[in-house]
Amino acid sequence: MTSIRFTLVTALLLGLGYPLLVTGIAAVVFPHQASGSLILKNGPNGSQVIGSSLLAQSFTSDRYFHPRPSAAGNGYDATASGGSNLAQSNKALVTRIQGDIDKLAKQNPGAPVPIDMVTMSASGLDPHITPDNAYYQAPRVAKTRSLSEESMRQLIERHTAGRTLGLLGEPRVNVLELNLDLDTLAK
Repeated sequence: MTSIRFTLVTALLLGLGYPLLVTGIAAVVFPHQASGSLILKNGPNGSQVIGSSLLAQSFTSDRYFHPRPSAAGNGYDATASGGSNLAQSNKALVTRIQGDIDKLAKQNPGAPVPIDMVTMSASGLDPHITPDNAYYQAPRVAKTRSLSEESMRQLIERHTAGRTLGLLGEPRVNVLELNLDLDTLAK
């Protein structure tokens, strides 16, 4: 009988109480992040969810900056997060990467293709690209939108986040936020 009571109390405390407490604290201390870091149309009081700043979205038009390739489901599917699990020696992976490099090299002849333009993140949902990746894409986006490359560079600089706490991670650019700002710039 004691073991049954202990199991019930433990289940209630750790299975219900603790998750509710942590969720409540997160909602108070980090309300934006706890609710999914959603980006709403027409600002924070908008009603239409455009996406999350924590999840990549597919952008295929030349008018937009493109995220890293994704193997998550049918591409950028948060319900099927994960990498391709292909080894470096896998012929399909090598062929795909080489094809991507060849295609990208035609956009900017002579410029080295940034590695994150042809490699996937572990989750397939990384919303960030390197500044080098964004600068590589800038001429294509500028030409398509009839904007100057200098305006693209300034936009990328505004959206480049540095290392977390000055030492963790690498500088990065959030593709969704960059593209949303690009749309306001072009109006």
